[in-house]
Amino acid sequence: MRVKILQNSVKFYLPRLEGYSETVRTIADEYGNMSLIEFDGYFEGKLEPVKYTRVEVHTDEIDEQKTISFADQVRIKLKQTSLAFEFNNHLILVSQ
Repeated sequence: MRVKILQNSVKFYLPRLEGYSETVRTIADEYGNMSLIEFDGYFEGKLEPVKYTRVEVHTDEIDEQKTISFADQVRIKLKQTSLAFEFNNHLILVSQ
């Protein structure tokens, strides 16, 4: 039996807006396998009008600063004031 334990996990919380599909494809190209979970967003005391997707990847090869820069590029592309992601169970919020 072979067992492989991947040391890092990243979870991006993406609004399903224009540009979302291209972002998911970029993540798939970078990391390969991922899981997608759709949910309703509740931020700043109200339900968001758009659905969100949590894109989760597990990998051994990842650079935290590169991931933060990527999240900021995604935030700009999706025209958001902020974008949240988790890196090894630490929530990181990238804002303007």
